[in-house]
Amino acid sequence: MLLLALDTATPAVTVALHDGSGVLAESRQVDARRHGELLLPAVDRVLAEAGRKLDAVSDIVVGVGPGPYTGLRVGLVTAATFGAVLGVPVHGLCTLDGLAHAAGLTEPFIVATDARRKEVYWARYEPGTPSGEPGTPSRPVTRLTEPAVDRPADIADEVAGVPAVGAGALLYDTVFTGVRRDGPEHQSAAALAALAAQKLAAGEELLPPQPLYLRRPDAQVPANYKVVTPR
Repeated sequence: MLLLALDTATPAVTVALHDGSGVLAESRQVDARRHGELLLPAVDRVLAEAGRKLDAVSDIVVGVGPGPYTGLRVGLVTAATFGAVLGVPVHGLCTLDGLAHAAGLTEPFIVATDARRKEVYWARYEPGTPSGEPGTPSRPVTRLTEPAVDRPADIADEVAGVPAVGAGALLYDTVFTGVRRDGPEHQSAAALAALAAQKLAAGEELLPPQPLYLRRPDAQVPANYKVVTPR
């Protein structure tokens, strides 16, 4: 296995290469406005650092969100293009799951990212468990709820005091009062790749590489749009 992972659903433009045993190289740049500009150079940089060629990649994993429309589609389109050119499978993973895998918590917790519009994307998680015996696989982190988008004030009673990680929890720390400031803020493709490799090795089926938007895009056709072309 040589797995190329990428995610552009958060302000982080992140890419990693994983060989089934561990991460060979990773790149992460936090810039919410330059996903399209930064992603392909990051792929080149990771491949060069690992000393591998793109045609050696056997699988592609992409974060499917939830995330803002514009940034999210950059990663998804890039992953789909690589998959078509290389003739390799493209797997999807919830972006929140990657952050949860990186959290390393040992008690139930929440992942919350910034959804803009004074909202957060969030979900609840059960921590993974390490293997108790040699040769026995560990259990990965488990998402307990479907990803949701809400105003923090509307979920205050549900999240107060619960351990939480992510940029959304940090931004609204008066609501997410159990926020862990030493936890991951943005996505890491290394964590996404490690989680995907673990799931694939266990024979689990991952998500299709389709965007998880949860709400309509910011760009809208004007309500009083006037047609000027001849009928």
